[in-house]
Amino acid sequence: MTEPMILCENLVKIYKIQDVEVLALQGLELTVQRGELMGIVGASGSGKSTLMNVLGGLVRPSAGKALVDGHDLLKLSDAHINKYRREKVGFVWQQGARNLIPYLNALENVEMPMALAGVHGRNTRQHAAELLEMVQLSHRRHHKLGQLSGGEQQRVAIAVALANSPKILLADEPTGELDSATALTIYEAFQTLNRELGLTILIVSHDPTIARHVQRVMQIRDGKTASETIRRRRQRPEAAPAEHQAAEHEEHFEELVVLDSVGRLQVPKQYREALNLHGRARMEMVDSHLIIRPVPPEERHQLPPALAQATTQAEKKPDGRWRRWLNKLRKGDGR
Repeated sequence: MTEPMILCENLVKIYKIQDVEVLALQGLELTVQRGELMGIVGASGSGKSTLMNVLGGLVRPSAGKALVDGHDLLKLSDAHINKYRREKVGFVWQQGARNLIPYLNALENVEMPMALAGVHGRNTRQHAAELLEMVQLSHRRHHKLGQLSGGEQQRVAIAVALANSPKILLADEPTGELDSATALTIYEAFQTLNRELGLTILIVSHDPTIARHVQRVMQIRDGKTASETIRRRRQRPEAAPAEHQAAEHEEHFEELVVLDSVGRLQVPKQYREALNLHGRARMEMVDSHLIIRPVPPEERHQLPPALAQATTQAEKKPDGRWRRWLNKLRKGDGR
């Protein structure tokens, strides 16, 4: 099997702010194959931007494993990590202007990273022109930053990120400041680059529709990979109504829970509240199913006193969110 482009195992990142330690990544696991177009989602503070900074060589991991294109990011020297950032990784930020120099035109902006890398000559201008063509901005090549719309600036920023032919493109909220129609053009640009260059692309986003624009989406919760959403295409039956014949496939999205290398998984908070799972649970195999059950009331005396009390108090609460979830689950409606 081909070695993955990105492999993270039990990845930990701790930030120290004065005397306080913040655990941003808590044993995160991630595998990204070469040529994948992938989304990363999660609530604010979940660790998704920290993950991008680690993969981009902007911050050092604290522990675990982080391999990108065969490079161990925990072991690279300062000189090698700088070389890694220049040659292996392209960055696209939420503010497209962050990648651009305002007094240069689009073509000159794309040429700049090549000039800083010591590459000069007619080939650099041709390569820059080709990149602008790929993001459909060749007709705006001589326009400066102030003459470009937000979406055009972001597409120039993508071309700039690709100037030194990186192996991986990291985009942090690239559509966060754009309207839905403009955001679609950015997603289409990423899809074109992924398809034509075979580029591995990771996109961090709050956009709930991102699953429609990438191959799969990984959700991060509390510094760990929690679930994965895969987009599948199902062939329509030949006997489908005539009005549906034009659409040969329909999209289907499936969310899967993620187990890490030692078998841990995250049970979402709403499920824990709905089933009154607190601290301890019973797990058993029934036929081919794995079932997780709360500890029955009559057995709670076996739990630590504080945990048994918290579990009992939760059951006595008036009808709240966990009871509404429980009712929905009983009715077969898990939304």
